[in-house]
Amino acid sequence: MNFLFIINPISGNEDKSHLLKMVKTELNHKHQYTIFKTTGENDLEKIQQKLAKESFDRVIIAGGDGTVKLVAEAMKDQQLPIGILPAGSANGLASDLDLPENPKDFIPIALFGQTRKIDAIQINEEIGLHISDFGLNAELIKEFESSSLRGKLGYAINSITTLFQSKGPYEFKITTPKESFTKKGIMLALANSKKFGTGAVVNPNGKMDDGLFEILIFKKLDLIEILKTLNTKSELSSDFVECIHVTEVTIETNTPIDFQIDGEYCQKLKKVKAHMLPKALEIAYTKK
Repeated sequence: MNFLFIINPISGNEDKSHLLKMVKTELNHKHQYTIFKTTGENDLEKIQQKLAKESFDRVIIAGGDGTVKLVAEAMKDQQLPIGILPAGSANGLASDLDLPENPKDFIPIALFGQTRKIDAIQINEEIGLHISDFGLNAELIKEFESSSLRGKLGYAINSITTLFQSKGPYEFKITTPKESFTKKGIMLALANSKKFGTGAVVNPNGKMDDGLFEILIFKKLDLIEILKTLNTKSELSSDFVECIHVTEVTIETNTPIDFQIDGEYCQKLKKVKAHMLPKALEIAYTKK
């Protein structure tokens, strides 16, 4: 097999050299590989060029959800199997795929594991694979990206400041093919999976391959309900979060609000158009 390894050197504030050494141990002389390290400068175009110049059998990604999103956008016109080496500050997509946390276990799955096709969401001009949102969580990610603290500890510490500084609740105009209505909340998410990268379960009924995504409207700050998200078996109160299943939606706000896609801060936006991209990505996973 011929592999393309895409490594994000700064994701998760973690050195990836140990992962690469373990990967090389798994491979033998029968396999070839090319290494590409992201720099934050024209990565999308550079990955597209590599994919156009050479034929690969599988793309292996060492990074977080944002790096997987980047590769998905680079592969929009072709579909190669993807393997994930979870190495981000938050690895929500890997968690939803039930990938093991130990590199000795997830590396063989990434390289040679069985694959499945999952949906994606077209969000304006970008692709979302996991969870994207307006409001509180996007504000947190914005603070996190400008902070020197990385990893889950960084999320936890920055969240304290963000909770006190948040300008929510916000008013969202939601338009689907069937209806148009207005809702208020501290956050509105577009979810194609169950969990945030922190492990919080916010969309218990979410499936990555059912041809639907969910609009999640978080109505208020509620500590008890937030703690429930850490338990996969807990059912969130409808007074805390409302869930709407859709294949397409337009979200509009009166004022620009912070927005993020798959853990990557975008900018303040007043309008987002989103629609389902069924079976858009082929990805290695843990077979149950």
